Amino acid sequence: MQIAKDSVVAIDYTLTDDTGRVLDTSKDREPLSYLHGQGHIIPGLEAALDGKSVGDELKVTIPPEQAYGIRDERMIQNVPASAFSGVPEIKAGMQFQANTPGGPRVVTVVGVEADQVKIDANHPLAGVTLNFQVKIMEVRQASADELSHGHTHGTGGHHH
Repeated sequence: MQIAKDSVVAIDYTLTDDTGRVLDTSKDREPLSYLHGQGHIIPGLEAALDGKSVGDELKVTIPPEQAYGIRDERMIQNVPASAFSGVPEIKAGMQFQANTPGGPRVVTVVGVEADQVKIDANHPLAGVTLNFQVKIMEVRQASADELSHGHTHGTGGHHH
């Protein structure tokens, strides 16, 4: 069976940046399962997997535009330290979930000065070219339940 819209796909993968640094991998974990064509994985990887079958292995290089987007310097801003009430010590590198007009978003603290905290709301992988080494482990038709819920059920997928 070939990967197509609404098929359940399980992949083993290793994700690296252009320096070869491993950013994420399914090694020593269950394969990643997702519902194809639903936007659950980055667009560039989903497009590369379209039409592939179990056992296929591929290397895919995905530019930022087809991954987590280009970095937007307007997403870096100062907020009052008082916005982090309950956090004893705010340090660069810490991540928080912020509620934004566009929905919840992870922000990274990039600096702290007196009563101001500089945050970056870009995705941590924005602007990064991603290199995937992928092996397709399973392809099957999604069940009616999975289609109505919009995600996979069972091993490696979403659980209720």
